[in-house]
Order: sequence, then structure tokens, then C-alpha cells
Amino acid sequence: MDDIIAELDERVQIPGVTNAWVQPIRTRIEMLATGVKTPLAIKVSGSDFREIEKLATRIEETLSEEEATGSVIAERSGGGRYIEIEPKLREAARYGISQSDIHDHIQYAIGGANIATSVQGNERFPINLRYPREQRDHIEKLQTLPVKSASGQWLNLSDVADIRVTQGPAMLKSEDARLSSWVFIEPAKGITVSDYINQVGDAMAKMEIPVGYNWSWTGQYKAMQQVESDLKEIIPLTLLVILLLLYMTFRSLPQALLVIGTLPLALTGSLWLIYLLDYNLSLAVIVGMIALAGVAAEFGVVMLLYLNNAWKAVAYNKNQLKAAVEEGALLRVRPKAMTVLTIIVGLLPIMLGGGVGNEVMQRIAAPMVGGMVLAPLISMLVIPAVFYLARK
Repeated sequence: MDDIIAELDERVQIPGVTNAWVQPIRTRIEMLATGVKTPLAIKVSGSDFREIEKLATRIEETLSEEEATGSVIAERSGGGRYIEIEPKLREAARYGISQSDIHDHIQYAIGGANIATSVQGNERFPINLRYPREQRDHIEKLQTLPVKSASGQWLNLSDVADIRVTQGPAMLKSEDARLSSWVFIEPAKGITVSDYINQVGDAMAKMEIPVGYNWSWTGQYKAMQQVESDLKEIIPLTLLVILLLLYMTFRSLPQALLVIGTLPLALTGSLWLIYLLDYNLSLAVIVGMIALAGVAAEFGVVMLLYLNNAWKAVAYNKNQLKAAVEEGALLRVRPKAMTVLTIIVGLLPIMLGGGVGNEVMQRIAAPMVGGMVLAPLISMLVIPAVFYLARK
């Protein structure tokens, strides 16, 4: 894929057009979720569209000089030509013509308006009134359109209104009740969205922004910020619920805290595998870590249940504490080995296979595979040792 993209970049160079090589379905999803087709964009907002376009162009020039930028292009509004009719109120009042009279005349004579409906059986046809095309297809003809004054005198439309052709944007975009434009950005190869923002942050901070105008990052970065904000609330709440359930299981806060305390150690294995596979920390990886944390907590719960049963079997005799801990821990070796092998063997086809969607599934499965190396060792070695020291 990298070779294909490199060759396309070399051959496809169109002035005024930027290349953004993305998967079609992924682009559609990102467009629906973030509003932009590229991984990252800058939204420029303000009150005057011409000033917004100037600011967006300046941002494009600034970012194009940064090494972290793969491609950047600011939106240019295609030039639109408009007929602008501005009433001359003083002259119109002299003839007894109001602004609404001029508006109605323009609406009926030039734009056309429905004045009635023709009923023909079950069918309904609107009757539209306006001047013939040959009387309104040129600005000079519009200037000579007849207008009747209050006294019955016939005037030209140019006598009571200024008519001119003006240039303007072909389309206006707005968001949050403000005009807006976009600067589409594709970071250079190997640079993540967050790394890119950190690298160009100084250059963007030095830009002078006119009063009443502002810019903001959008795209995947905005979605990432939302996910990060949600996880900051969800993860602590989830851990609190798990701690409560563990306390209800053991009726002991120290044992519940012991299981919770082993989770960061279990996650270390997943972080090492993610590092070795050169995966970025994404939402899919976080989902895999959450699943790993559940399995690691289950390992700790079952291990403590075995240790408690073995300790209870010797009638809490301190002289037999070590033997009880060894017996309880050894009873868990075979079922734990079966559980670990089942999870690893079940996830290996995802890690070694390919196909549509496999890239995302690998990010979810990798934390589980890496964690299954370390989580069982922690539950078999660390938890029995801590249990022994605590009871001793």
C-alpha cells in the first residue's frame, strides 16, 4: 500500500488540488462523524467571508512550511456572479413608491411568484406570473423594466433602484451561527494527529488573528478529545463499581484492593506487545485493555477464593499457612493454563490473519495476547505471596 501511494503521489500532481489517500468507507464514516474528509482540519470562523478566506489561506501557507505537513489546502469559494438590486429610497419616495412595492415588483416580474392554482380533476397546477425571458435576460433589460408610480406615471426600474452585477462566494458555510471555512490537512507519513498538532503548535500560536475571528482544530482530533473526556469519567466509575463488587464478594476491603492493585501490572504485558508491534494508542487498543483488565480481575478473584478455601481448610492454623497457600495456588495452575491457552489460541487467527476489518481487530486483540503472558504470572506468584505476607 505504501508503495502504491508513493507512486500515485509522484504521478498525480494537479495544481490547486491536494492528495489525501484514505479508504473510501473510512472516509465516509469520518465525514459523518467529524464533518471533514481528511484526518485533520482547521475550522476558521468569523463574520466576513472574504476575511475568513484570507485567514484560511494564511494558515495554509504557514502549515505548508512545516516538515510535519504532508499536504494542506484551504477551501476556496468558487466565484459566483450575482445581480444586486438596491432600492433608491429617496427617489422612490418622490414617486410614492415604497420599498415593499419595489420588492413585490422584483418578485413578480423577475423572480416569478405563484398567484393561483389551476384545478383539473385530481391534479393541481400552480399558476406562476413573471415577465417573459426576453425582457429579463440581461442587466440592461432589467434596468428598463417598467414600474408604475402612485400617480400612474410609468418609470424604469433603474429610476428607483441601482442594478449591478457583483462577485461573491458560490456557497456560504456556517456553523454555530457563524460563517466558517475549512483548511484540510494530511500529516506526513508516520506522524499521528496528536503529534502533528504538538509540532505545529508554536507556528499556529504566532499567527495574528483579526478581532472577531478564530480558528480551531477539528476532525479526528476533536473525536479523540471527546473520547478522552468520556474515558476520564467512565474508567474511574468502572473501577469503583468493580471495587464495590469485589468487596461484596470477599467481605474484605484489603483483598478487594489487592485484586485492583494487580490490574496495572497485568496491563504492562499488553503495553509491551503494543510497543513491539508499533501500534499507536487508539480507542481499539483501549477497548482491548479494558477486556484484559476484566480477565485479570477474574484471575485474581478465583486465586483468592482458592487461597481462602485452603486457609479455611486448615482451620486458620498459622503453622500450616505456607502449606495452605502453596496448595491453594497449585490448584489453580491447570485451570489457569487452560484459560490462558484458550484465549491466546482463539486470538492468534486475528493476529496472524488479514482481510477487511482485521486491522481494527488486531488492535483489540493485541492487549489481550500481551496481557495473557503477564497476568497469569501475577495471579500465580504475586497474589499468593501478598496473601501469605498479609496472613503471616
